[in-house]
Amino acid sequence: MAKGHRSQIKRERNRTNVEQRPHAKARYVRLSSSKAKIVLDQIKGKDVSTAIGILRYTPRYAADVIMKIVNSAVANAEHNNGLDTTNLYVQEAYATQGPTLKRIRPRAQGRAFRIEKKTCHITVVLNER
Repeated sequence: MAKGHRSQIKRERNRTNVEQRPHAKARYVRLSSSKAKIVLDQIKGKDVSTAIGILRYTPRYAADVIMKIVNSAVANAEHNNGLDTTNLYVQEAYATQGPTLKRIRPRAQGRAFRIEKKTCHITVVLNER
């Protein structure tokens, strides 16, 4: 027999599975996930100050967006978890595909081509050394 209503069971499960590491997410970013992954691979495993330095001098649009996410994760670690920011490093950084905005481009002889404007969800998880 079940231990309660389905919503009660889910609520209890969600309380126990809460992410304890400091993290930050940006959802529905107007950027394809493959372009974000190129920049995210450069900062995985690096300490926060090095990661911010790399992002500052990376000439890609994704670098500016990811730098905001890393700064947000550092602020979360300092404010919510009370961690020292000098010991933090980027443990996980990943981008998943979001919903695609579908648009139509008129072409010759009455045809229409589809334009896909991709979005992604970017997540950065920090941890202490």
